[in-house]
Amino acid sequence: MPTKVSVIIPVYNPGKYIQPCIDSLLRQTLPSDEFEVLFVNDGSTDDTPAELDALAKEHPHFRVIHIPNSGWPGKPRNIGVGEAAGEYIQFVDQDDYLASDALRRMYDMGHRNGSDIVIGKVASNFRGVPHGVFRVDREKCDLRDAPLYDSLTPHKMFRAEFLRENNIAYPEGKRRLEDQLYMMQAYFPAKVVSILGSYTCYYYSKRDDGNNAGSAKIVPSGYYGNLREVLDVVVDNTEPGEFRDLLLRRFYRVEMLGRLSEPSVLKYDAAYLDEMCDAVRPLAEEFMGDGVHDGLGALSRVRSTLLRRDDREGLVRIARFAASIKGAARLENVAWQSDGKLAVDVTARLVQGENGEPLKLLRRDGRFFLHPEFTEGVLKDGELVDVTDELNGFKAEMSLRNRETAVEWPCPAEYTSTVEDLGDGACEVVLRGTGKVSPQGVKGRGPVSRGFWDIWVPVRGLGVVRKARLGADRAEHVDADCRPALLGSPARPVIPYFTDPHGNLTLDVGRRSKKLVPYLENRPVLRMPGGRPELRLDVFTRPKTAPMKTELVLSSADGRTFALPSEVRHVAGRAHIALPERATSVPSGRWNLSARLDGEKNPALALCEATVDGSGRLRLGDDVAEVGPELVQAELTRRRKAAVRRRLRAVGGPVIRRLPSPARKKLRRLAAKLVG
Repeated sequence: MPTKVSVIIPVYNPGKYIQPCIDSLLRQTLPSDEFEVLFVNDGSTDDTPAELDALAKEHPHFRVIHIPNSGWPGKPRNIGVGEAAGEYIQFVDQDDYLASDALRRMYDMGHRNGSDIVIGKVASNFRGVPHGVFRVDREKCDLRDAPLYDSLTPHKMFRAEFLRENNIAYPEGKRRLEDQLYMMQAYFPAKVVSILGSYTCYYYSKRDDGNNAGSAKIVPSGYYGNLREVLDVVVDNTEPGEFRDLLLRRFYRVEMLGRLSEPSVLKYDAAYLDEMCDAVRPLAEEFMGDGVHDGLGALSRVRSTLLRRDDREGLVRIARFAASIKGAARLENVAWQSDGKLAVDVTARLVQGENGEPLKLLRRDGRFFLHPEFTEGVLKDGELVDVTDELNGFKAEMSLRNRETAVEWPCPAEYTSTVEDLGDGACEVVLRGTGKVSPQGVKGRGPVSRGFWDIWVPVRGLGVVRKARLGADRAEHVDADCRPALLGSPARPVIPYFTDPHGNLTLDVGRRSKKLVPYLENRPVLRMPGGRPELRLDVFTRPKTAPMKTELVLSSADGRTFALPSEVRHVAGRAHIALPERATSVPSGRWNLSARLDGEKNPALALCEATVDGSGRLRLGDDVAEVGPELVQAELTRRRKAAVRRRLRAVGGPVIRRLPSPARKKLRRLAAKLVG
């Protein structure tokens, strides 16, 4: 069978940090005879060469290529591409790893679209991730209709012939920004780029020794000499105008102004700041014209202005101010919805300073400006920064992030912005809205994995993005509304809780460490009236929640206990436990009734007192409050209709199936009217 994918991994003295990478390649769902792994050993001096050779003997689809040390990953990658037999090539770094289904999914997407490049969603526990690139799956796109320029790492899948036909290769030897150069050279000729945003394919993993690639301090002259090559690629492949300015602005904002911004610039000594500015300014003057400058956010425009004026002290002062800007989000309300999503109401804003004061704007003659107290001593006296056209750029979002794996999923959220007066012409932008957090599957994505999932609110405005944790600032009633849920089939507990000591809202999905019982101990237990006792717990469920097996425990003051099998099931939005009518194995008397909701080894939830009579009949104590009459009536009506539907299917089903199609449809419409 032809090789579908060649995985190329440059290797140099990785030590233990290569093991997760190897393990992930051995777990791939793509059959081993459909992909190959090429480890290009760049003159390692540790035990890695021998270990890789032994691994290759054990796994025929693994190969090791040994080369003298070149000092950088460019040459090993080029050699790997030259040796690759696969239709597609996937680059992986030695201290990163792939999800188990990554190669299969990415190859399938690329193969069906004839893609030149396939970009799989990434996660990172230490470096920034361009989440906007992965917001949705894109079967076909290119550099003009998708923000590909925000994803310039090479850990993607490339069609091998595309690379060879366009002579796309890495610059060899020790240098910087080789990834940006490689990717921009690839994006321009690419006719079809596909983005797999619904499955996390690639994981950047932080090394505990701090030696991840790219962690070393840069030499400004060399770094910006290498950036010039990238900018030349942009200019050579575009005409003057908005598209060129858009691409150049990305490099101006990130690689140039970004290194003259917080937190980096606040750590520079005077000599190193001079080196940086001396290296950046010539590129800014040559490439970053007014079209690039004018499209920046307000704070970046201030930095650009200061750079143009060669005001190095001003760059440090504006960085100190910008470092004090934070995102703030107040949790106003939470409520589980019938579709299994948690609706979260939020008020968000940008604040600044230790006390979280509003990020003020100045309103003057119908225009809005960055408040001059923030730029005092930075810009010229009376010089104002107009942000009127940026008011629509104030946005808030919501995301769900796994605390351990760093996988992050966007949550649908809608916000409205208002400008609120603060007095003396000052005002601020306030965002209010609702996000829908889904622990279960949504379109294009399955349920989130077991673990701790934190809720974040990114707040955007004036060219900055600040992420705020949600929950520490919250309305008083929210704690009572954060009830546990049972969702899915099989049923999984989802427990919203507030972290200690910070008070941030987190979801424990699948009992990562939290248990249901502690979060139900002070919540009401109600009874449903009727012949068979039934208890209603303050646990959210939905119609698609599968019944969950549990045990009821009857215990006495003298230490006797009896366990009875039962189940937790969905009834009208809550979890119900149906009690057996009789407990014939239990002696008569008064008992304490509890339920094991977290397994046999964990404490049971105390429910109420119960009595067992001489015939084994189980009765609940009179101290258990009943549910409201409206709910009782609605549930009785639902159960009657369900019983009628079952009888109609049992009796009329065989007859209806023999009728012609038009007659079947008429009878089904009639039945629907009768039973709802």
